[in-house]
Amino acid sequence: MTEATNKRASDVSRRRLLQYAGATGAAASLAFAGRGLLDSADAEEPTKLKVAWAQGAACHSPLAFAQSKGIFAKHGLDVELINFSGSTQQLLESIATGKADAGIGLLLSWLKPLEQGFDVKLIAGTHSGCMRLLAAPDAGIAKVEDLKGKIVAVSDLASPARDAFVVTLAKAGIDPDKEVEWKVFPADLLGTAVEKGEAQAVAHLDPETYRFKKQNHLIEIANTQSGVYADRTCCVVGAGGPLLKNDLPAVRKLVEAVLEVHEYTAAHPREIAQNYYDEFKPSVSVDDLTEMLSALPYHHHPAGAPLTAEIKLAVDDLKLVKVFKPSLDSAAFASDITFNVLA
Repeated sequence: MTEATNKRASDVSRRRLLQYAGATGAAASLAFAGRGLLDSADAEEPTKLKVAWAQGAACHSPLAFAQSKGIFAKHGLDVELINFSGSTQQLLESIATGKADAGIGLLLSWLKPLEQGFDVKLIAGTHSGCMRLLAAPDAGIAKVEDLKGKIVAVSDLASPARDAFVVTLAKAGIDPDKEVEWKVFPADLLGTAVEKGEAQAVAHLDPETYRFKKQNHLIEIANTQSGVYADRTCCVVGAGGPLLKNDLPAVRKLVEAVLEVHEYTAAHPREIAQNYYDEFKPSVSVDDLTEMLSALPYHHHPAGAPLTAEIKLAVDDLKLVKVFKPSLDSAAFASDITFNVLA
């Protein structure tokens, strides 16, 4: 590709990205409806990218839809989705070293590892709120403040759900380390632990918490799409330094495609749910998946300065609960670990 052609493709991609970043759901849906109409930039040889994701996280189901229905291809990308089940640190290392070009995951689980200096930049949010804090209906817990003196079941003491709701508790005036007990259980048995009385509440991620809420008849006390986390992104896309350095147009196309498919999901959750169910046969039904996806704010997907601003808030929250040192400059750190694809 010549330098002039590369610049032309970059300019086209950037214009589209700006359109998607500010699009309403209806506008993005109309844009997707015309997915068969490709311009000259799209007709070029697609760029191959490896994108790491957690296949079992239903909130990421739009990625599978984008791959199988040609949305990535429409944007000039040949994306291979790599199911990654290791630690967040291992995931970031794989992106930083080029084993994967990009990845998607929970913001709160990425921030502390990124402090170690991995060559990975956050480039876009995808949606709000896929974690829930649930309680037994007979535990006397009707609000966050009622958790004082109670046991909360978690899958890991370093889980992103615990980190999220530790902040919620702290902002409600509860010392999350001294006034609440966090007890570890296998992830698939968290709901059972509450039902048996071994804990009074559970903090975890969808789709499991959605299933616990229905099967174990638990009540929802808090989540990461309201209250403390209203209008805040939950999951993010990160790109490796090598990709950002060598092929910025591909990064913009990736963000463009991700924003488009998430807007489409907001308007067509059943279609995405059916595709995800057909491909991966999760433990929840298509109806339940549809209901779960319908509840997620897929319209909220910040990029550029809004993403950096939200990450600063997240860092401030984690400083409050001692994940980060009080001396850390939140604004500088947020700026350092993000890349503005809109610039």
